[in-house]
This record gives sequence, structure tokens and C-alpha cells, in this order.
Amino acid sequence: MQAILNPPQQEAVEHIEGPLLILAGAGSGKTRVITHRVAYLIEQGINPYHILAITFTNKAAGEVRERVDDMLGYGSESVWVSTFHSLCVRILRRHIERIGFASNFSIYDTDDQKRLVKEAARFVQLDPKMYPERLLMAEISKAKENFISPHEYDLNAQGDYRKMQIARVYMEYQKRMHSNNALDFDDLLYKTVQLFQDCPDVLEQYQERFRYIMVDEYQDTNEIQFLLVRQLARKYRNLCVVGDDDQSIYKFRGANIMNILNFEQEYPDAKVIKLEQNYRSTGNILQAANEVIRHNEGRKDKTLWTAKEAGDLIQYKQYENEHQEAEQIAYHILENKVRNNLNYSDFAILYRTNAQSRVLEEKLILKNIPYKIYGGQNFYARLEIKDLLAYMKTIANGSDDIAVKRIINVPKRGIGATTIGKIEDYAMRQEISFLDALFQVEDVPGIGKAAGKVQQFTNLISDLREELQLGLMIQELFDEILERTGYREELIAEHTEESMNRVENLEELRNKIITYEEQSEHPTLEELLEEIALVAEVDSLNSSDDKVVLMTIHSAKGLEFPYVFLCGLEDGLFPGSMTINSGNPEDMEEERRLCYVGITRAKERLFLSSARQRMMHGSNNYNPISRFIKEIPQELLDMGGYKKVVNQTFTTQPEVSTVSSIFTAKPDYGKTFTVNRALSLDYTVGDRVQHVKFGEGTVQEIQNGGKDYEVTVDFDKFGVKRMFASFAKLKKLS
Repeated sequence: MQAILNPPQQEAVEHIEGPLLILAGAGSGKTRVITHRVAYLIEQGINPYHILAITFTNKAAGEVRERVDDMLGYGSESVWVSTFHSLCVRILRRHIERIGFASNFSIYDTDDQKRLVKEAARFVQLDPKMYPERLLMAEISKAKENFISPHEYDLNAQGDYRKMQIARVYMEYQKRMHSNNALDFDDLLYKTVQLFQDCPDVLEQYQERFRYIMVDEYQDTNEIQFLLVRQLARKYRNLCVVGDDDQSIYKFRGANIMNILNFEQEYPDAKVIKLEQNYRSTGNILQAANEVIRHNEGRKDKTLWTAKEAGDLIQYKQYENEHQEAEQIAYHILENKVRNNLNYSDFAILYRTNAQSRVLEEKLILKNIPYKIYGGQNFYARLEIKDLLAYMKTIANGSDDIAVKRIINVPKRGIGATTIGKIEDYAMRQEISFLDALFQVEDVPGIGKAAGKVQQFTNLISDLREELQLGLMIQELFDEILERTGYREELIAEHTEESMNRVENLEELRNKIITYEEQSEHPTLEELLEEIALVAEVDSLNSSDDKVVLMTIHSAKGLEFPYVFLCGLEDGLFPGSMTINSGNPEDMEEERRLCYVGITRAKERLFLSSARQRMMHGSNNYNPISRFIKEIPQELLDMGGYKKVVNQTFTTQPEVSTVSSIFTAKPDYGKTFTVNRALSLDYTVGDRVQHVKFGEGTVQEIQNGGKDYEVTVDFDKFGVKRMFASFAKLKKLS
């Protein structure tokens, strides 16, 4: 960071009276300006007690607080540095009794909200399949963000049956919140605005207290935050907002870019100062970012510049498919790490959707490159992925009690904890697996009517096993699980941002299965699960912080890295097909701002990539190069040699003698699965055999599966089972 303030920064710091809009471009030192401005206000004789600084995250508040304390020392504790929610909690604790709540109110988290919404929906007799809890929660949250009361929501809903039903839940939910003396996170802002609206004397008290107000990340404010700030600043109008309209990327969370774009309409006498000098990136990276974002019409005009050198050209390559793209990214990380003596933590891989991480993770693992998912989970650790894998494990291996217990009531079948406990006790007494106990549910003492629900589950597992044995492909099995359980339909009906991301992840798991079946000579469910297990467990092997970071571009906002790989730049993925097909220019401008954010995360080197074909939704899509790539002037791009790379096979790497040993290293993670294949078996079709768990049975079929013999046995007590001979260890009975 620069040693002194540059002229626009200095001007922003020294503007005290009246409204001020600071347009702070990426990497332009806005936190430095905020903290220096607080110090300058106090130097000018303003009481720290009258200064309020609002941030969006606790981390940002902590950073501002620490810097203010370091600069000012004594007296700095009187400056109120807070997030929106923390500010509102402090105000409501003191005054909420004025609007009918007790000061010791509870604050409900998401689980608490979900439970109460469920109760409210049940009370008004709504079908949970038609109106999932998360859908109702999202609608209620959206209403509160726009300061719409249950009564207003109901009035606005007239003529829209679905909205009218949601209005009934909203009303009942708020009644129960009031009777429980509880607020959810949206209520914290809503009730504060309501308090100020209903109690002018309380509002005046805080207007007197906060005579000088600063708001960070103003482009991310929603309607209720805008109203709160406007109420507090109305009397003295010493409001300083800091933000960058070019980095407004949270519309899906309710952020309203018009708050910053219309600031001068709200405050016609506002001073506008642009911070355009960037201290993060090289000249070529900034020029690329400027050229992309200038295609947006809904923005304030500004151009980032830097005193740094132009630096390396931006590397762009189009690969044949997503696997080659991921492999070459891994290669370039290793190449640059060794040649430039870098740490793994100097590299970040950014992508548009969470589902893209799967192929990237697998290629990094194959190259022994440690990584971490920032703001997310390892692909195979995600809830929906673990659920579907648990179904597949149960079908492949009924003795995996953990997998069976995970899915026995997912999606909900009305099988409660009491029923599960009784079945567990029975399984322990009989010394059988939990799944086998489920198959014998009618023999479980005290099980009652729950037996029918359990049998629906066991019938499903039996049917799917039988279909698999009859030649059902694994991808077809996956589709059957989703279809017959209704898992995917529940997520689609929920129709929240989170649920649709989970649907995308399920599609990516299906892509993995299809790829495995296409590349394996003798694909089996067991082998697929083994392959996934090797990848899924690798994340816990490295405790060092020296790891490549993987994240969505949304998660990367506010961060910076020396080397950035921005991948998947294809029309249909980034920008997404929904954005392209919507025809709404505002949606496309938001996607372009997201691209701008991705580009400006890079400090020294930026690598852009796309794929000619990419598996999406189970089929290979041929998408054109992203329009955002075409918006970057060609003289800023190094595209040399990408055709050569495209024609390489996956195992061929460019010659780099200094690092060749790294590229040929084999993975050192996880377990190895070696099959000690017997040259021949001592039993044949028709023979009676003994299994350590399933007891006696008759061999029905033996197939030479290449890696091992696959044996089908009809067991006397457990029915027909198919297994590998080396694992089954069957003994022929004389």
C-alpha cells in the first residue's frame, strides 16, 4: 500500500460537511481512506462519539476498528464501527419495547426460522410439497428487505393465488415471532426502520448521536439498508458512502445497484470523488478490466490506472474440453511455482459455478497439488452429493450402516428417530447389518405402522439392485434414484438460489458418472465409488495453509492473488445461458461486472481459459467463446500456441526440464485398492458355497470381469447377491 494519500484520496479524507460519494475502484485503497477520514474528522475537533462507520462484514468492521485504534489511540473507542445488523441490535436492545417487544428478545438463526415457518405453514394448512419451507423463508425475507409488512404483502398479492397463500404464512409467522419475543436477521433491520418511523423522538436521538456517517460497500446495500441510512442521515446530511458500482454482483441477495447510481439524485449537492489509481494489478490486467466493463451502460464513468509496469500479457487458451482445461491449469501452477519460486497459496482458480470445481479438484489431486475450497466445500463433501452417494453405496454395499442411516429418511418418509432406534437395537441383537434389519422390519418389536414406511424404502433398494444386476447403466441408476425418491423435484420446487445450486451439483455428479462409464472398459458401481473415495478424502490430508485456492468469483470479491486462473469463459456458462436467454440487459451487465471482479483479483499474472466442448446436464455442449473474452483487445492477450495445446493428448505436457520430475510424480494420497485376482476358482456354477456373513448359498453365475471374477450367489437367507470373488472369499462346501 502507498506510503501517503494520493490527491483524490486526500480530497475524500478532507471533505467533512455534506453528502459525499467516493467511487472507489478495485484495489484503490478505500479502507485506507475510510480510516484516515475518521482520524481527520477527530483532528478537526469532531467528537468521536458523533462518528459512525458501517461495514458489511464483521471482518471488515474489525479491520477498520483495528486501524482506527492504531492511528488514534485514546478516544478511538467512542467511534461506533459496526455492521448493519450489530448496529440495529444495539439500538433495539434499548428501545424495542416502544414497538411491542421485550428488550431480551431472542435472535433466530436459519434453523429456528425454518422450524417456525414450518409450524406456520402447517397451521394455515399448506401442502409442504407445494410450498417448501425454504421457498417461504425466501419470500418472507425478500418482503422484509423491501420493508413490506404482512398486511401490505397480502394486499399486493390479490389476484395471485400462490402469493396469497404465502401471505397467510407470512402473517402467521410474524404473529408467532412476536409471541416468542424473537426476531430473525431480516427483522433486525426491519424493526429498526419501523422503530424510527413510529418513534420520531428515538430517531432524533440517533440522528444527534451519529452526525457523521460512513457506509462501506454501498453498492451492496438493499432497500431496507438504504432506508435506514437515509433516516439516520436526514438531519445533518453528513453522509459519506464508499463503493464501486462496477463491483455490484449481489443482485441475487437483494442488493440494489440503483442506491449508488442514484446517490446524486437523492443528494443533489453531493460531492463525487473517484479513486481510480489501482495499487494491486499490472497495467495490462487493468486495461483488460477497463475494456470489459466499459461495455456496461448502467455505470458511473471511471477508468482504473496504475503506476506499475504493463507486466505480462494476459494468457488465453481454448482447450478441447474441461478435463484438458483443468489439467493444463494444474500444469501451469506447477511450472510457475518452480520457475518463479512461488508458494501454492499464490495461486487462485476462479469459476462461475460451484459445480465446476469437481474436475479441477480431481486434476489437482492427480498432480499432488494441495488445495482448499474457499467459501465452500470439497465437491464430494456437499450435502446433496453425499446423499446421492449414500444411495449408491447402499445399493452396492448393504453393510454400510452409515450410508443407510443417512438416507433412510432422505427425502422425508416419516421414519422418525424412535423407529430408527428400535431397528438399531434389533440389528445389534441379531448381529446383522442395519439394512438387513430393515428388510426384517416386521420382526422388530414395537415397530407398528412404521413398518410400511420402512418397507417402501427397502422395496426401492431391492428394485434398484435388481435393475443394476439386469444391466442398468450407472448413469441410469443415478437417474432412477432421483426420479423415484423425488430428491431433485424437491430441490426444484424449493426454487431458492441454494436449492438450484444443489441441482447444478447433482448434474455435475451425473457428468462424473457418464465420464467414468465412457472411459472405463468394465465399469462397475463399486469401482466408481472407490475412485470417488480417493478424491473425496484427499482434502483432509494437508493441514498446511500453503494451498491453491479454488472459489467462485462471487466468493473472491475483496480478495487478491499474485496468479489468477479464470476458467470456463464460454457463452452458456459465463455468461450463463439463463442470462443470455433472458434478453434482460441488466442481467448481462451484472454478469459483466462479475467478470470485471474476477479479472481485478489478479496482481501479477492472469490466465483465461475456455473449452470447445464441456459436459453440462449429462451431454457434451459446444459453446462459443465468451463474449467477455472478445471484449478484451487482442493486443493484451497472449494466445500463441493454444492450437498446439488443444491437439495434445491428456498425458502430454510441454517440455520443461527443470520441473519434469514433479509432473511425473504419482499421487500419494488415500488408500490403494489392489485386487489379488485368483488364476482360477475352486467352485463353479451350481456349487454350494459359504460366505462369512451371508451364510450358505448356490453359485448362479460366474463372469470374468477382467480385474476380477464377478460371482452371483443365491443365498438361502439373504437372496441373490453379486460380488467380486477376491472380496467375497467364498468357500466351497463339500
